Amino acid sequence: MRIIGLTGSIGMGKSTAAAMLKRMRLPVFDADAAVHAFLAPGGAAAPAVARAFPGVARKDGGIDRRALGARVFGNQAELARLEAILHPLVGVAERRFLARARAARRPVAVLDVPLLFETGGYRRCDLVLVVWAPPFLQRDRVLRRPGMNAQRLAFIRRQQTSDTVKNRLADVLVPSGLGRALTWRRLRRALARPRAA
Repeated sequence: MRIIGLTGSIGMGKSTAAAMLKRMRLPVFDADAAVHAFLAPGGAAAPAVARAFPGVARKDGGIDRRALGARVFGNQAELARLEAILHPLVGVAERRFLARARAARRPVAVLDVPLLFETGGYRRCDLVLVVWAPPFLQRDRVLRRPGMNAQRLAFIRRQQTSDTVKNRLADVLVPSGLGRALTWRRLRRALARPRAA
């Protein structure tokens, strides 16, 4: 089975590219969705996060992600504590996803992981797609999100591998700022690439 890594910095259009791959009927593991599930009521990470960060638990047993974000924003030590809880769980979920895809004899599986380079996940991939858009478009997209501001965007960017490095490490750059048709064509072309020897 061929494993394709899909990544890109915040606001680059990765979610749009992932949706296109799903429309192509490829199985896609969404690391962000997994984290949201872990923090929901009954989620695997909710009790540990509630213990580690008093005051972020909701009455329904889930985690108030906004309150949690406020706790870790700008604090590298707190962010590292949170990642130490979440990353192992995401790893388990990813391995289960790949096992199911193999059992179903799927020829391709996609790992949609924002921190693919930062966590070393790219080493498990046969092909890495990096979704990219011009910086001015990235900034415009991100700053339109609720609760987002320039300071928060700058903090998030500092946590992520630079776009220059991501673009250099990519097997395929997927543009997202020049229309969906071009993004679709680039994804199709990437999937048609022969497997490296």
